[in-house]
Amino acid sequence: MAEQLSYWSLIANASILVKLVMLILLIGSFISWVMIIERTMVFSAAQKAFQDFEQKFWSGMDLTQLYRQINSDPSAGYGVETIFRAGFKEFTRLRQQVSADTEDVMAGTQRAMRVALNKESDKLDHHLPFLATVGSTSPYIGLFGTVWGIMNSFRGLANASQATLATVAPGISEALIATAMGLFAAIPAVIAYNRFTTKSDKMLNALETFAEEFAAILNRQLHIVKSQAKKKSEEIV
Repeated sequence: MAEQLSYWSLIANASILVKLVMLILLIGSFISWVMIIERTMVFSAAQKAFQDFEQKFWSGMDLTQLYRQINSDPSAGYGVETIFRAGFKEFTRLRQQVSADTEDVMAGTQRAMRVALNKESDKLDHHLPFLATVGSTSPYIGLFGTVWGIMNSFRGLANASQATLATVAPGISEALIATAMGLFAAIPAVIAYNRFTTKSDKMLNALETFAEEFAAILNRQLHIVKSQAKKKSEEIV
């Protein structure tokens, strides 16, 4: 009896549909764990890049020098560096236009940083919908396999001359394995989804805060340059 009710024998003796349900859950669980590991590495790298960049940015380094340093680094492709690059590039381009006033320059700069921020949001949220789908649907898929297995067990019981626990137990046991596998696939996916969603929100808030601070710095520099140019023109006159 112990050998007959081992997990492997129960899975091997399950119906085709229940085996298909188990296979779907196993594949979903495997892909979820791959994505969990990949997202963990992405968020860790993004957090480290943010801390390193903030240290350089607030150290008093010239913004032009920092921009050139980032452009020369091919690995500078995480979050805050992308936003800084997009904003400073657009700011420099618009500032060189004679007809552009302060509002137009800052509007274009903020628009470029918003576009970069949206792209970073898509990068951070990548794979999260799949984790949410696995977490929400796996229990139901497993329950479907369980219900189907129990139905087959009772159909076989109806044809049996004598109903005993030994007759019903194998069928119900193999059916319940589908529910267990559904929970095994769903629980890590739900935990990872909630964890990564919280991290993504915190990271995006930090990026938005930086974009606002950076825009304020550029706006202040622009006003200083405009005032200095106006002062020189008045002195010449």
